Amino acid sequence: MLSKKIIVVEDEESIRRTFNLILNNKYRVYLAKDGQEAAQRYQAVRPDLLIVDLKLPDTNGLELIAKFRELGYRGDAILISAFPDLVDIQQLTRLSVSHFFVKPLDLDVLSHAIDFLLTPKVDPEKRL
Repeated sequence: MLSKKIIVVEDEESIRRTFNLILNNKYRVYLAKDGQEAAQRYQAVRPDLLIVDLKLPDTNGLELIAKFRELGYRGDAILISAFPDLVDIQQLTRLSVSHFFVKPLDLDVLSHAIDFLLTPKVDPEKRL
């Protein structure tokens, strides 16, 4: 699975390090502290999954996901936030955000969701 690439956009260094620790044994993890760094990583990496914090120093996480969608990103996106009241559910749907997690994060649930999103799905008709 190390071929799957994840960009984690989070301004808190400790949370970025935690993501790196829990994910880097299964996936290629690229960390970004803000929207500008995330855009650079996106151009270089072309990820399979985005994990984006809602509140970033230079942008809003939903705006960042929208920007990547405009650039052609069709993969899954996970939004995380300590401020669930600021999240517009309709906007999550419009941007095809796969999952939304509230901080503090349940790392087991989050890890399971990431594995689910990045594991190839078997078409039931092909199993016959």
